[in-house]
Amino acid sequence: MAANFWTSSHFKQLLDQEEVDVVHQTDKEKGLTLEEFKLIKIHMSNYIWKLAQLIKLRQRVVATAVTYFRRVYTRKSMTEYDPRLVAPTCLYLASKAEESTVQARLLVFYIKKIYTTDEKYRFEIKDILEMEMKLLEALDYYLVVFHPYRSLSHLLQDAGMTDLTHLSWSLINDTYRMDLILMHPPYMIALACIYIASVLREKDTTAWFEELRVDMNVIKNISMEILDFYDAYKIAPEDRINAALSKIASKP
Repeated sequence: MAANFWTSSHFKQLLDQEEVDVVHQTDKEKGLTLEEFKLIKIHMSNYIWKLAQLIKLRQRVVATAVTYFRRVYTRKSMTEYDPRLVAPTCLYLASKAEESTVQARLLVFYIKKIYTTDEKYRFEIKDILEMEMKLLEALDYYLVVFHPYRSLSHLLQDAGMTDLTHLSWSLINDTYRMDLILMHPPYMIALACIYIASVLREKDTTAWFEELRVDMNVIKNISMEILDFYDAYKIAPEDRINAALSKIASKP
């Protein structure tokens, strides 16, 4: 595993906003809008979290799985790669990459436990294994992901603000319902979460941020993206998600 983010495949694959907010042509032909594309990604990120909780997987595995999921759809269409199958398969692949391997049959068991009646979500072991190979190819076999959690702990200790850990950590969790991990270095996401937490807790961090010599415009822009997400998507309407999913290819 790469020990240095700046020499990693993760750093080399960072994208701009316009490269992330791309609805592929085959999805457009199905009538999928950018707004619906985002809603599906949020819904499936939540689905990965729910599955992982049932299986009792570490948070890092979940974060890696969601990163895989979001990275796949910068390259592949949802029509071609059904997100209802891609989401659990990303969790399966991430469990291997993060050395917390889950058996495919256990994953299938919990999928069926969550979706007892919706056949569009109910897949078999062979479906997971077949999609795993497709995902590996779609990801160019680059499976190492760096996360903001580690940076967060070091930064809060440096700032003498470990009392902000719980709030900042929760904010980082929510960033995985966005595409920030595809666009920004993990430490910048951590800093944005610390910035928001410090404002909410009315702590003056101006001097500390100045010492870090980071670009505060970038920090504030990331912070605004997070706050805008809370305003727009904290509760994603189920009927709109179902309508969006109905536009793309259903399970054969």
